[in-house]
This record gives sequence, structure tokens and C-alpha cells, in this order.
Amino acid sequence: MKKSKKFFTEVEMQRIEETTRAVECCTIGEVAVMVTDSSDHYAGAEVLGGVFLGSAVSLLLTVNFLQASLWFYIPLSILFFFPCRLLFQKNLLLKRSLIGARVKDEAVRRRALQAFYEKGLYRTRANTGVLFFISLLEHRVWVLADKGIYEKIDQATMNTFALTVSHGIKEGRACDALCRAITDAGKILSLHFPISADDTNELSNKVITG
Repeated sequence: MKKSKKFFTEVEMQRIEETTRAVECCTIGEVAVMVTDSSDHYAGAEVLGGVFLGSAVSLLLTVNFLQASLWFYIPLSILFFFPCRLLFQKNLLLKRSLIGARVKDEAVRRRALQAFYEKGLYRTRANTGVLFFISLLEHRVWVLADKGIYEKIDQATMNTFALTVSHGIKEGRACDALCRAITDAGKILSLHFPISADDTNELSNKVITG
């Protein structure tokens, strides 16, 4: 089972859904939450890990058992590359160690934007969708809003909500932090985008996983 599907318990998912519903009772803004295992495959990190580890293992073998011969080192490096790359592919901790912070940030931002359109969050009547996007491999949170929101609220404000969730995850209280961030976002949304008589719930309040 994917980690994203069990990141929150059923009780926590219900609490997040109820928090989202409560927020949307006061604003035409539409809040969605998505949790994904990772924002990219990071094939480059797998290749880099395979090269480094495969070369290191080959070097140890040739120095200690094969008279440090290049004739053995080179083919052994090629041979060990494949299982070593597979190791980095399967072990997320090893893979993550080779991914730079900027690469993670850009991957999460790009995947959040992609998810925003894939899940149809841009289709709200007043362009007031807000996505809380959590990417587990990178330990990153991105909060993205539609163009209607950005007319009144800037990305810097959205980033403060993301930081609240990120800190909560690190402290082992992800659900509490997410509900707090959604509530705080809702207060600002209600000021700039108050509820209207003809408002309808345009997006599901359930946590999106996968």
C-alpha cells in the first residue's frame, strides 16, 4: 500500500474533511487536500547512486582481491551499477540523500501545479480553489491557489500555511497542523471571499491520496 494512503488515519481524514467543510461554510473559496508519495521519480538520483556505490564496491574488490587491476575494476563497476541503482530505486532514504533541496522544492512545486489541473481544481466558478499539497518523499508542503485567490492573497501568505503544516509533520502532529492551517486560511478567505447565497460545494472535501 502506498504511504500516502495510510499517512492519515481514517479518523484523521474525517477530521480534515469536517474542518474543510466548516471553513467552506464561510467562504466561496474551495479547499482541497492531496497527499502523494513523491513528486518525481528522481531517476538521476538513482543513476548517481548506482554509479557511486557500484564504483566503490568494485574498487574495494579490486584493491583487496584482484591486484587493483583496471581490467577487473571497469567491468565490475558496470556489473555492480545495475543492482546498486536498483537499491537506490527501492530505498527511498538512500535516494532522498542524493536529491538537492532546490531540486525537491522545484519538483514539489511543479507536481502541485500539475495536480491542481489534473484534479480539476481550476474549475470553480469564481476561480477560488486552494490546494494543500503534501509530498512525503521530499518532506515538502506546497499550498497553491487559483487566479481568483491571487487577486487578493499572495503566495507568501500561502507559504505561511505550508510552513505550519510542514512543522507539524516534523513534530508528529500532521493532522493537527493541517487542520489549523486550513482554519487559518479559511479566516483570510472569508474576509476576501465571503460566502454567497448561491454558493455550492464545488470540490470534494475528502483527502486525495496517491
